[in-house]
Amino acid sequence: MRANIPGTAALLLIAGCAVKNVNPPEVERHYDVPPQVIYRIDDHRFVSLENYADCHHGTTYYNDTRQGIRTELGEDSIENYRGRLINADPSGRYIVIPSSFPPDDACPDKGCNISFIYSTDGGRSFWGTYYMRNSWQPFKDSADYIVAATADRIYIAKKWGSRDYSVTQYPLIPGIDLRKEYPPGVRGASFIASDRPDYLKGLRTPSGQEYLSCDDSIRPKNLPAEN
Repeated sequence: MRANIPGTAALLLIAGCAVKNVNPPEVERHYDVPPQVIYRIDDHRFVSLENYADCHHGTTYYNDTRQGIRTELGEDSIENYRGRLINADPSGRYIVIPSSFPPDDACPDKGCNISFIYSTDGGRSFWGTYYMRNSWQPFKDSADYIVAATADRIYIAKKWGSRDYSVTQYPLIPGIDLRKEYPPGVRGASFIASDRPDYLKGLRTPSGQEYLSCDDSIRPKNLPAEN
C-alpha cells in the first residue's frame, strides 16, 4: 500500500521541491540488502528501510505487525530526516513521519519545500503537508526540527535563534487534511517554545527512540559499476 497523499503524487509531496528536469524512467533495481528498522515506535510498529543503495537512498515502509499493516512511504526521503521525532499517541491512531532530501541533493533557485506525512488511521494511509520551505540544504536543515504527535495534535518546532524554537501546532482528528481549512471549532496555534516550555513534557515514543538510525556499513554487493 502506498502512502495516500491526496491531491498530488506521494513521492512528489515527500520530495517537496520545484519540478526538476524530467529524465527517462530508470529500471527499478533490487539490491541484495536486508531490511533495516530505522525508527521503532514500539515492539510491533516501526519504519523500515528496504532495497537501499545506502542509508540515504532506499524505500521506506510503515509496519504494524500486530495489525498486519505495511504501507509504502516513499523513496530517498524519510530516511534523510535528521531531527528529533516523537510519536506519543497512546491509542496508536495518530502517527507523524517527516522527510528530507539525501545529503548529495541540492535545491537550486528558491530552494525546496519538504513535507511531513501523518496518519489518522493507525498507519493504513498517510496524508502530507510541508513543514520546511525554500531550503537550499534540506538534509542539513532538517536537524533543526522537532516533530511530535500526541493524542490530538502535531507539533512542528523549528530552531529559532541559538536556544529557542518556533512551534506550529496542528490539530488532529480522524481524516483531517491539514492543507485545507479546518472544520468548525478545530484550531491550530503558533507559539515560541520559551513561552510554553512544558509543551513537550511527558511526550515520549514508547520505544524511547527519538532519532532515525541506520547502519551505513550495510551495503549491497550488487551495486552497478561506476563509469
